[in-house]
Amino acid sequence: MTYQITGLDPAPFAHLIGLSDTELAHHGAVRMTADKKPSFPCRVTLDDADIGETLLLVNHVSHGSDNPYRASHAIFVSEAATKAARYEDEIPPALDRRILSLRAFDADGMMVDASLAQPGEADEVVRRLLADPAVDHIDAHNAIRGCFAAKVERS
Repeated sequence: MTYQITGLDPAPFAHLIGLSDTELAHHGAVRMTADKKPSFPCRVTLDDADIGETLLLVNHVSHGSDNPYRASHAIFVSEAATKAARYEDEIPPALDRRILSLRAFDADGMMVDASLAQPGEADEVVRRLLADPAVDHIDAHNAIRGCFAAKVERS
């Protein structure tokens, strides 16, 4: 079973880049500076920001289905990110070093299975979940903070 994990498109966040803190507040966003690594996982690059890098903390709808599983949460987007990362049959660095909650959804956006993956174990769990033909995609969340990490899709 092959899969791909792609970072978020940076275009929807471009209008926030360079805004003042006051202007960001009007959009419900906050600028933060990475002060340790790993600690600030960018959802575009799918890696942790380097120390001193600025990121925007924004709300993101990660599961937009019109059903009880609709979900949104805070995510980090690096102000320097210009292109979405793409990983084929490989877990991105920001995900591989964290405990993940992997939530498997069908084509209607209903959860059909879920599992936790410890650091370094996500590949095995993703492949097991995708072995079920009812699974359309997997939403990966950081288990400790609960925020959306990335969407896993079949290749």
